[in-house]
Amino acid sequence: MDRVRLIDENGEQLGVVSTDEALDLAYERDLDLVLMNNNPQNAVAKMMDYGKFVYEQSKREREARKNQQTTSLKEVQIKLTTEEHDTNVKVRNALRFLKNGDRVRVVIRFRGREMAFQDQGFEVMDDFLERLGDIATVDRAPKMEGRHMVMYLSHNTEDK
Repeated sequence: MDRVRLIDENGEQLGVVSTDEALDLAYERDLDLVLMNNNPQNAVAKMMDYGKFVYEQSKREREARKNQQTTSLKEVQIKLTTEEHDTNVKVRNALRFLKNGDRVRVVIRFRGREMAFQDQGFEVMDDFLERLGDIATVDRAPKMEGRHMVMYLSHNTEDK
């Protein structure tokens, strides 16, 4: 590239100049010459303090990461034979997790001969979901994974 469209440190266009002239101008002003657009027909170079530019860009990225909402996956384990009170405690925990914006993984572990009663597992999952009410949305319906039945829930966005 022998010619570039030059932009100064204030963002004003200085026109199309030779690359050597752009380097000399940047050196006179004690700045770096950064190639912004590498297109041969319309190469754009900007005079700036490159160290300051990199620092501000990393600062913006850190700020964006800080403002991101992170969701974690919480797990609630129930059994086919879980009693009423214990189920209510598990439902309250799941509600708290969902209100905090976390996803919830509901797991039923089948032990021994319980594998013959998988249909009861689906009923327990439906009952658990019914107790959560409108706050929960099913991300993945109950499904068998080995000896475990797993269902994923998230907070209902229409409820917020």
